[in-house]
Amino acid sequence: MSAASTEQNVAILEQAKLLLGSVIDTNTGKDFIASKAIKNIQFASGKLSLDVELGYPAKSQFTLIQDQIAKALAGISGVDSVEAHVSSKIVAHTVQRGIKLMPNVKNIIAVASGKGGVGKSTTSVNLALALAAEGASVGLLDADIYGPSQPMMMGIDARPESADGKTMEPLENYGVQVSSIGFMIDPDSPMVWRGPMVTQALQQLLELTNWRDLDYLIVDMPPGTGDIQLTLSQKVPVTGAVIVTTPQDIALLDARKGLKMFEKVGIPILGIIENMSTHICSNCGHAEAIFGAGGGEKMCQEYKVDFLGGLPLTMAIREQADSGKPTVVADPDGAIAQAYKAIARKIAIRVAEKAKDMSSKFPTITVQNN
Repeated sequence: MSAASTEQNVAILEQAKLLLGSVIDTNTGKDFIASKAIKNIQFASGKLSLDVELGYPAKSQFTLIQDQIAKALAGISGVDSVEAHVSSKIVAHTVQRGIKLMPNVKNIIAVASGKGGVGKSTTSVNLALALAAEGASVGLLDADIYGPSQPMMMGIDARPESADGKTMEPLENYGVQVSSIGFMIDPDSPMVWRGPMVTQALQQLLELTNWRDLDYLIVDMPPGTGDIQLTLSQKVPVTGAVIVTTPQDIALLDARKGLKMFEKVGIPILGIIENMSTHICSNCGHAEAIFGAGGGEKMCQEYKVDFLGGLPLTMAIREQADSGKPTVVADPDGAIAQAYKAIARKIAIRVAEKAKDMSSKFPTITVQNN
């Protein structure tokens, strides 16, 4: 290659990088250069090629990002074609100080609420399915020992198997690995257990399940701020927490307690989801804010956390969850499924913005007396 050709190639690459610095990822609000997503940019024989490596799952966005980048670079003189390969790479991020990451689980996300009845479990299952639909490897832990609902919502009616008699395999449906006490008890049997037994059961479910290379483990928390929440915050490596609330004042009152609890134990709040934000009539489609309006956003402003999005109160969400086929898989292209996916991407982006866990990079030092 002549010196002139080399100079031209370098100039084209520099121009491409300059243009990419003005192309905004609509999911993160940052340009692709600032977010360090551009890798392996090359130019040869009129073809400009590059890799776009996202730190969050966004399978549904790959084509849009490819087109966005190709359009931005198409005007460069000397470039005949642009080839952008978009992919996601999920890594482990920091957790509470003094707690080690679990093997085969990169990030644990707790989905919590201050009180029951706000749709936390339905939100948890749809977020797990949304992350899986976006290309992530996802697990779902039903931490509500007294009232496990994920077996029914995930359409799983089976008992977990154990190859060694000590650990158990997660059950799976719709591409999501699931563990729940509900798989091991009769659906009509009440869990008449005291706090220590409940916390021990949670730890066993979490640690004795053979999770398979998870990018995210979604933990569907029980309502309140009791034993399970305390165990999770002190012994489980949690990447971040998501608070689910409804707009009404009584729900926000308890949601604030849940938020403050996570703050006290050093678990970052990834954001707040306002569920049942509007009721949509199944007959006429009329939307009405029967639980009030703007409560979740007001709480976010008050505590300086992110508002992840609002979800409607519709009969379809309830019917689909009750039938064992939640909204994200029952109607994957529908507006509500898209809302769940948008919220799931926001959560994953908040996780990606955290510091990476570097503990695996350091060697283990053993001191021996010779």
